[in-house]
Amino acid sequence: MNRLLFLSFFATILSISGIAQQDSILKDLPKQWTLQACIEYAKQKNISLATLRLTERSTEEDLLQSKAAVLPNLTGTVTQSLTNGNNSASSGGGIQSAGNYGVNSSMILYNGGYLKNDIRSKELTVQSANLHIKETENDLSLSIAQSFFNILLAKENISSLQSVLTTSQEQLKQGQLKYDAGGMAKKDLLQLQSQVAADAYSLVNATNIYKLNLVTLKQILLLPSAYDFTVSVPDSIPVIRAQAKLDEAQNEAQQVRPEIQNGQLQVQIAQVELDKIKAFSKPTLSLGGAISSGYFANQSYSYFTGLNTNLYQSLGLTLGIPIYSRRVNLTNTNKTKLLLDEAKLSLLNTRTVLNQLVEQAYINLQNAEAQYTAADTQLKANAEIYRITNEQLKLGAVTTLELLQQKNLYVLALEAFSQAKYSAALYNKIYEFYMGNPLAF
Repeated sequence: MNRLLFLSFFATILSISGIAQQDSILKDLPKQWTLQACIEYAKQKNISLATLRLTERSTEEDLLQSKAAVLPNLTGTVTQSLTNGNNSASSGGGIQSAGNYGVNSSMILYNGGYLKNDIRSKELTVQSANLHIKETENDLSLSIAQSFFNILLAKENISSLQSVLTTSQEQLKQGQLKYDAGGMAKKDLLQLQSQVAADAYSLVNATNIYKLNLVTLKQILLLPSAYDFTVSVPDSIPVIRAQAKLDEAQNEAQQVRPEIQNGQLQVQIAQVELDKIKAFSKPTLSLGGAISSGYFANQSYSYFTGLNTNLYQSLGLTLGIPIYSRRVNLTNTNKTKLLLDEAKLSLLNTRTVLNQLVEQAYINLQNAEAQYTAADTQLKANAEIYRITNEQLKLGAVTTLELLQQKNLYVLALEAFSQAKYSAALYNKIYEFYMGNPLAF
């Protein structure tokens, strides 16, 4: 029983500690999130990015090791042994002790440029790892921007449908007064009641879509489920803006996008790796030195005198000349050339895909702006017709059915306008993003 009580108490303490820690984290988060705040937060907390940063650190360690490879190494050895022999000449008879101590060092003077190229390869690999991070950040930024715009669209739809519902409720009140006064048929009143219910249903549906979009963005940002997440609606959303021509945008994207820079680095890395492989077919010159001494118990002089007497020093050059490697060097060279060709093809493919993405963004932008212009005109016309029809209903010049038909056209035009507005704004941002501009208002 005491053990159960202790475990329960310990679990409670952990729970309280966890809640306090989570409250501390939530306290530091903003009350309302801008698009830029979402992107910056995700860059810090995203697991994939954190993993890539660890990979980058690993490549930096490889670089440090490559730079250290040009330095001399240093190895110390200590041997203490006991020998037992009957030959007095070798051991003096019986068990005797002996010690050997030495220090060895060597360094490569020339190896066909392998170490120099290895350092260069590792430097390029570090740069490539950094560009991988930027690529992932760009993909993450686009995903966040799309989710953010979906939230803004859903929020505007809620506002529009709330206004529509308010108008429907007012029409129902007026209809009820007419019905009570005998100026409206029961069927017309029921149609107004049905429309209020339909508008309320549409509002609930839009609210659910808004909440789901919030959850989606929260999950991308890895925010706690209990966190009350709200986005900040910008004061103005640029919809139609002067943009660069397609060829200009493609040329700019080819210069600034990290996937292109990374592809170029992969070609350079493959070329350096080829130079490294070729070094195995060249002679290697290394310098080595050693100093050692020892002490034997059967010697007539003292320990330190023995160390001085047995002191041994050496210094030498070693030249290694590859003569025949059973085609290993040739095979590795040819395979590395193939990897270089693959890197060049991969870069060409990356350039092609990027141009296609920019062109697709350009086409989407042109379509979205055209749809926005048409939707704006359509909305203004339907809004005015709906206003006139509503006034005519008050005068009894139109039927309730005609009003509801015109209202449905107005709602459809309103939804089309909102969709076109945020689509155009989003594609504007995406098109600019491909040219290196940040995703921000």
